[in-house]
Amino acid sequence: MIKKEMDAFAAKAGQLCFEHDNINDELYTKYNVNRGLRDINGVGVLTGLTNISLIDAFKVEDGKRIAIDGQLWYRGYNIRSLIDELEENEFGFEKTAYLLLFGEKPDEEKLEEFNKVLASCRTLPSNFTRDVIMKAPTADIMNSMTKSILTLASYDKKINGDIAVNISQCLGIIAVFPMLAVYGYHAYCHYVKNGSMYIHRPSKELSTAENFLRILRPDMKYSALEAKVLDVALMLHMEHGGGNNSTFTTRVVTSSGSDTYSAIAAAMSSLKGSRHGGANIKVMEMMQDIRKNVHDVTDEEEIERYLSLMLEGKAFDGKGLIYGMGHAIYSVSDPREKALKEYVGKLAAEKGRDKDIILYENVEKTATSLIAKKRKIYKGVSPNVDFYSGFVYDMLGIPVELYTPLFAIARVVGWSAHRIEELICMNKIIRPAYMSVMDKKE
Repeated sequence: MIKKEMDAFAAKAGQLCFEHDNINDELYTKYNVNRGLRDINGVGVLTGLTNISLIDAFKVEDGKRIAIDGQLWYRGYNIRSLIDELEENEFGFEKTAYLLLFGEKPDEEKLEEFNKVLASCRTLPSNFTRDVIMKAPTADIMNSMTKSILTLASYDKKINGDIAVNISQCLGIIAVFPMLAVYGYHAYCHYVKNGSMYIHRPSKELSTAENFLRILRPDMKYSALEAKVLDVALMLHMEHGGGNNSTFTTRVVTSSGSDTYSAIAAAMSSLKGSRHGGANIKVMEMMQDIRKNVHDVTDEEEIERYLSLMLEGKAFDGKGLIYGMGHAIYSVSDPREKALKEYVGKLAAEKGRDKDIILYENVEKTATSLIAKKRKIYKGVSPNVDFYSGFVYDMLGIPVELYTPLFAIARVVGWSAHRIEELICMNKIIRPAYMSVMDKKE
C-alpha cells in the first residue's frame, strides 16, 4: 500500500517539476550558456589542463577550423602506433596502463615489475565475493561493481594519504576490476537466472585480457586472436581526454578532497549512462532491429529506407537516432573505430560472421551520408568506437550485461591517471557557476 501511495504522490509531484523546473531554451542563448559545456560546433568549454592525452579532430588554417581524421594520443604517443608496435602475441594493456599512469613507456624491467604488482593485487579480501558481490545480485553489473568499490574502502587502513597511497589504491582497483565485473555477473546468473555457479581465479601469468576471458568462461579457454582483439579494445577505451563525462566526474570529486574509492565510484555512476558507456548496447539493439526489418542486408537502398524511418522517429525506438554514429569531438573519423574495425574482420572470419560484417559496413556507409543530408550537423558525422565494440564483444561471447563494465575495466586506468594529476596540480575545488533565472516572490 505504501508503494502505491508513493507512486501516486511521485506522479503528481512530477507534474509540478515539469511546471517549475522547465527552463526556456531561449534563455540559454540569451545568456550565452553552452549546454553540455559544448558550443554549437561541439567544442568543449575549457575547464582545465592535462598532460595525459590529446584528441586531434580539427586543424586551424587562416583562422578557420577544418575537420581532419581524428587522432588520439596517450602521453605524446599516437594510440595507433602503440597498437602497431606490439608483437603478434604481445599484449598492450599493461604497457599502456604504465604509460598513462606514470608518463613514460616502461622498459622490460619496469614492465615486469609492474606486471608482478598487478598480479599480486588480483585478489579480494577473505569472503568478499560471498559476503559482498553475491549479496543483492543484479543485472546492473555497474551498480554491483560500484557497491564493491565502496565496500573495498572499508578494508583500507589508509583511506586518505599521499600520492604513493593513492597510486597503490588505483593499482589495486585496476587489478580487481575484471573480478568485480565477472563475479558480479556470475552471481546474477546463479541467483537471478537460476544458472550454474562457478568462480575461477585469475592467473598471475596471464594478461588482463586473457584473465577476463579465463574467469568468464566455464572452461577457461580462449583463442589467441580472441585475447588479442579484447586487449586492443581495452587499449582503445582506456583514456579519452579529461573532458569526457566520467573522467571529468573523477576530477570534480577528486578536487573536493574525497578518497580514491569515492572518486572511482562516482565515475562508474557516470559511465553507466546510456549517453556514455552504455551506447554500444543501443547499437546492438538497433542492429538486431534492422535484421528483423531489412530482408536483404546487402541491399543498400533497402537499408537506406529503413534508416530514414529511424531518423524520422518511425522505426526502432522512435527517438530519431542512428546509434554508433557521431561523436562530441570527432567528425571525419574516430581513430578508435578505425583501429578496432581492422580486428573486427579477422575475428568475424574466425567466428563465421561474414554476413554480419556486410550489414555493419552497409549501415556505416549509408547512415553517414543519410545523416549529413537530413540533419543540420555543424561538424560532420562518422561512426564512433561504439559502432563496432558491441559486435566485437558479441563475437567474443561476452554477455550484454558486461559491455559497459568492460568499458570500465579499461577506462579505470584513465580515471586513475587523471585523479593522480588532479591531486598533484589541484589547489581549488572545481565549482562552475549556474545563473539563476528564478522569479523572486514576496
